[in-house]
Amino acid sequence: MRAAPVTATTTKRRAGIIAGAVALVTTITLAGCQAAEPEASGDPVEGGTLVYASGDAEPTCLDPHVGGNYPQALIAGQFLESLVSRDESGEIIPWLAESWEPADDQLAWEFTLREGIEFTDGTPLDAEAVKVNVEHLKDPATQSSTGYLAMGKVESVEVVSDRVARFVLSAPDSALLESLAQPWTAIQSPAGIARGMDANCQAPVGTGPFIVDEWVKQDHVSLVRNDDYASAPADAAHTGPAYLEGIEWRFVPDSSTRYAALQGGQVDVIDNPQPDTIAATEGDDAFTWIDAPRPGASNRIELNSGQAPFDDERVREAFIRAVAVNDGIDSLFFGTAERSYSPLSSVEPLAHSDETLFETDVDAANTLLDEAGWTERDSDGTRMKDGARLTLRFPVSTNQSIPAEQSLFEQVQATAKEAGFEVVISLLDLSSWYGALFAHEYEIVSAPYTKVGPDVLRILYHSDSITPAPSGYFANLAQLDDPEVDALLTGAASTSDPAERAALYEQAQQLILGGHYLLPLYDQQNSFLLSANLQGARAMPTVSTPSFSDAWLID
Repeated sequence: MRAAPVTATTTKRRAGIIAGAVALVTTITLAGCQAAEPEASGDPVEGGTLVYASGDAEPTCLDPHVGGNYPQALIAGQFLESLVSRDESGEIIPWLAESWEPADDQLAWEFTLREGIEFTDGTPLDAEAVKVNVEHLKDPATQSSTGYLAMGKVESVEVVSDRVARFVLSAPDSALLESLAQPWTAIQSPAGIARGMDANCQAPVGTGPFIVDEWVKQDHVSLVRNDDYASAPADAAHTGPAYLEGIEWRFVPDSSTRYAALQGGQVDVIDNPQPDTIAATEGDDAFTWIDAPRPGASNRIELNSGQAPFDDERVREAFIRAVAVNDGIDSLFFGTAERSYSPLSSVEPLAHSDETLFETDVDAANTLLDEAGWTERDSDGTRMKDGARLTLRFPVSTNQSIPAEQSLFEQVQATAKEAGFEVVISLLDLSSWYGALFAHEYEIVSAPYTKVGPDVLRILYHSDSITPAPSGYFANLAQLDDPEVDALLTGAASTSDPAERAALYEQAQQLILGGHYLLPLYDQQNSFLLSANLQGARAMPTVSTPSFSDAWLID
């Protein structure tokens, strides 16, 4: 039995939590993605240290400008803040910026900052600080990936006045506000950045409700309350300092150990609970489950079309027709995940699905492989062509995939074998996994990518993203290079007309799916299990990271 998930339809039945992720599409208002206000039972209580146990990989750097992966976003949201946020309806709302205005030609945006805000080192939040941050993100020496790609159209930031920063763009960017709402573009103290990468990675300085006090590598990060906190986003439940005295952010890779610690009261929150663990807590008032799918892309398997054998569309389609994933999702995820047929998350209102493209048909797969010349088979049934085996290398990050997902990949491996594919799964740590991608030592790969809004399609499938970012990471792992797709994604990113934007993204998705470049699986899972003694926590309606600025502990 599992605790009822806290979602748009169930939040009012569960006091204390607001959850779910919603996507902004310019002026389109979303309904039913998240509850209107975080609710809690009883009055807030001051004091106490929250203990959080994370199963995500421990960051190598706490500065989310460097690299830009999800584990960084999880913790950085506790001490760094963004220029804008968004509310449960998907509308962009003020945060460090109180207002913003685009130029008539959409080639410049002016942001007016809140007055009197300081970083926790005493440095004022001003337009010069914003300028320094964007320059930091765009500097190749920073080795940024996610933030760098998000700021791709920002040529410069001009200081109009102490409180007004002007973003100058190379082309209109319909996703600029979405990009600025993300943790990977959060604003840091320029004095903190000036200390150099090593010092800033150890303890970035922000305006957030908590401050990095200590990082004990391979164990925990200690955060203490910012007693001068005065910059909560517009949808916060209260505007002053956090109720909690601090947070101890522990790194606990083993899922059973995390759950045992939650059961035993040693920790207050765990992330990445296993689907069977969530199921086991149903009906148990001792726990609350926050179900917060990430925005942007769905969880999917990318097919590397830049090299053999998937440079042949017939082979790509054969693989997709050969594999079966629905039964695996049903049996392994205990109802916590639903099959996706879209490149976009289900929380994105512009997600386009086509289930017919993913119906398992081994006979059709065999016919396609015969047509592509893979007509011979070796002794173990693997197809061959001109002496080469039909082998697919599949590197899997053990830091980014839960055991249920790894079991699903094994089912993909087994069903693909029936058509003659040999799928070689390699379980790798995060660093080795990145190394395999950089060296193009993969034919298929599952790579989560989170970005607010449908512009994630441009990041993942525009040919520009075949070129690596300064970090060395290239987001277009499908190696899709199609001028028509490029034109559609460029047009969607440039128009300010919501209807035109929606139409262009739909056409792009039709081409991406129809070209058999990916196998959608399900939404990127973002789940948290909380002890009942924790009240007022929520998942941010940006990229579904947890927020504890309004949270408190009860006995």
